[in-house]
Amino acid sequence: MAPVRPAFGPELRRLRTASGMSLAQLAGKVHCSREYLSKIERGIGTPSDRLARLCDAKLGAGGELVALLERPARGAAEEAASVASSGGSGPWVLHLGTDGATDFTACDPAPPADERIPAVAARWTVTPRFLTGGSVEEALTVFRGVYGQCRSLGQCSGPAVVAPMSITATAALRGLGRGEPSRHRAAALRLAARFAEYTGWMVQEAGDDSAARWWTGQAASLAEAGGDTEMTAYTLLRRAELALYQDDSMSTVELAKAAGAQAQDVRTRKLAAQREAQGYALMGHEVQCRRALEYASELPDGAGEHGDDDLLLGSTHLPDLTAFVTAWCLRELGEAEQAVALLDSGKESIAPHALRARARHGARLALALADAGDVERACAEIVPVVHHAMTTDSTTVRADLRQLRSALATRRKHPAVRDTLPLIAASLRGDPDIRGGGD
Repeated sequence: MAPVRPAFGPELRRLRTASGMSLAQLAGKVHCSREYLSKIERGIGTPSDRLARLCDAKLGAGGELVALLERPARGAAEEAASVASSGGSGPWVLHLGTDGATDFTACDPAPPADERIPAVAARWTVTPRFLTGGSVEEALTVFRGVYGQCRSLGQCSGPAVVAPMSITATAALRGLGRGEPSRHRAAALRLAARFAEYTGWMVQEAGDDSAARWWTGQAASLAEAGGDTEMTAYTLLRRAELALYQDDSMSTVELAKAAGAQAQDVRTRKLAAQREAQGYALMGHEVQCRRALEYASELPDGAGEHGDDDLLLGSTHLPDLTAFVTAWCLRELGEAEQAVALLDSGKESIAPHALRARARHGARLALALADAGDVERACAEIVPVVHHAMTTDSTTVRADLRQLRSALATRRKHPAVRDTLPLIAASLRGDPDIRGGGD
């Protein structure tokens, strides 16, 4: 913040009065308080450089006000110390162009009087350059590894950590796919579609279904441009999943059927049949649900003949997805004991680091146990779930926790319930100081 000459305050007041603006009106235009602006006019407050420029612009001073800021010369050492002292606490803005260009802006920490308009500290632009075919292949190999790492990271951290990575990778691959030979271009766009689809899942986990639908649409567009018909079919399944968590059973079934009809890969058809079964379970249509589950069980597991074996669509951290979905359906159909048996058998096969998968599985097991009347064990199972839900910031798990809270609320006299309900409440409100420990 530059020192201010004594004439700044009186000149600001003179220009404001001449313009016919009140203190409150000017304060609103430059985004600071009326009281602070009054102090500046009276010479007992010091404006930031940015605020001085805003006042100058709003009052049409043509640089006269800015000129009243004293700007002592600063040496290179002082500049470096200034940057280091900021600690990188200012916001960063990244603009990702459709052609792969990147504009980066770093802002200084906002001063109290002008907190919504921080000054720019650094800015640069990167323009994409031509890559040879071999370079593109190497880049795609690296991006495949990054995709797997993103999915692994998403199992032990929240969307706020993972989404920036997957969004940036989507944009980079979208740019890489422009102007390349058709084979490389298609591969880049197909991989971009995978990142976009995963971003949609992370956004859904963050609780924004509208943004999740948008990202799913982006995945479909990128897949179509890259010739990946299997991904376009899978995006219908993602839309069906969004409908499922909104309790829209009809849309769940319709979208799942459309995905199954369009899909060529056996894995996608299997996932579509399982999603269809879940939709029927929500409706209470047991016959149709079991028929869809039976059809899914007849289809072999694996990637099939289409798609990339190392880039499987759908959940890869639940080792027995068929058992999980079947248990999900059975519990919705009132067969809680059978659901418990299925979920129990798959509990230990989930990798220890897959906290998101363990939270989803544990929440459904606790719900089934509560429905089956085993309240003591339901409460025991939910303890690690609340911690994993906090770590992964999972909206879908929180939805199950709300169901469990309602199921346990009628049994408040049970000692285990009295201990568990506060844990669930703390997890739902995002309280980091949850007591009780995880698994």
